[in-house]
Amino acid sequence: MSASQNPPVAGAPGENSPTLLVKIFGKDRPGITAGLFDTLSAYSVDVIDIEQVVTRGRIVLCALVTAPAGGDTEGELRATVHAWAESHKLQAEIISGRGDNRPRAAGRSHVTVLGQPLTAESTSAVAARITALGGNIDRIFRLAKYPVTAVEFEVSGAEPEPLRTALATEAAALGIDVAVVASGLHRRAQRLVVMDVDSTLIQDEVIELFAAHAGCEDQVAEVTEAAMRGELDFEQSLHARVALLAGLDASVVDKVRAEVRLTPGARTLIRTLKRLGYQVGVVSGGFTQVTDDLQERLGLDFASANTLEVAEGKLTGRVVGEVVDRAGKARLLRRFAAEAGVPLAQTVAIGDGANDLDMLNAAGLGVAFNAKPVVREAAHTAVNVPFLDTVLYLLGITREEVEAAHTHAD
Repeated sequence: MSASQNPPVAGAPGENSPTLLVKIFGKDRPGITAGLFDTLSAYSVDVIDIEQVVTRGRIVLCALVTAPAGGDTEGELRATVHAWAESHKLQAEIISGRGDNRPRAAGRSHVTVLGQPLTAESTSAVAARITALGGNIDRIFRLAKYPVTAVEFEVSGAEPEPLRTALATEAAALGIDVAVVASGLHRRAQRLVVMDVDSTLIQDEVIELFAAHAGCEDQVAEVTEAAMRGELDFEQSLHARVALLAGLDASVVDKVRAEVRLTPGARTLIRTLKRLGYQVGVVSGGFTQVTDDLQERLGLDFASANTLEVAEGKLTGRVVGEVVDRAGKARLLRRFAAEAGVPLAQTVAIGDGANDLDMLNAAGLGVAFNAKPVVREAAHTAVNVPFLDTVLYLLGITREEVEAAHTHAD
């Protein structure tokens, strides 16, 4: 049987069947929803749709129901609902109409907006850009109020890619962060999240921590700047910087591990993802001497980085094994996804530097975290606040769910 031949769902109104939209406004208190539907039950109406929002203690409750048979009965229903609302110091509005809600248009997306603060000007600009692209905002709700304000728009009628491009431009101009993710079951599916380490999972650059113990910070910084100017590629700059560490006692590894500072929100991000069944990994142009420790401490599923060679208790100034560079990070993302049994489209990559670009572009969602401008422009979305756990909001996870995960973990 084709979709057009499917029988109507039992209890669903026909397209032209009379329906009533019952709207209740006022101060929220326990029992309002139960009281309204108890009042309606006397008229044998069927419930088609319900929407309820409570904001700062004020409730807006909407119920779409079938109209009762007979004009007199509908009049009685209206009078009874108004009387019930008045007795509870509420306002009621009842609107006659036909059929159910109109179907949502194709091209459905979740648009997450982060602001610190989120201003009326920013909200207006985002909404106007959605409208200009032919989109309709079907629903808005708040995901978090701290450490940033995060709200999610459910949008239909605009394709995700052009919407993402347009809103990225708007976000950059307004100083807010906007992420666009296509709707679908994949958003709730098990996922893999892979992060860069230096200046993403941690606040530090590990090579600089080693350099401080070797007394060659300035020389390392010069090589880093040359690489950033494009005078050296990553592998060349890595070998040049590591060579400056030759002769350093291997015991410095423990000191560097102790100096590493996690980015604010890193533990919360990982703990929440793990409790939700996600797998989490890191890839780094840094060193396994640090990432192995992070993997153990944070319970990461995957970790890969370069390895400093040690001989006779000292660093040799060389790395061993395959170098984890820009292309290598993307390869590792694919490998981790295959091992995790997660389609690449359901992966999330987080990074800050040009070395992360291939990985960010290969992932289903690439997040530039406090990144260089070239990375922000190329990634699917950007987060420009110093809290790594705000990435959770881009996945539709609310602050309440984050706090619940924290409570259960304790």
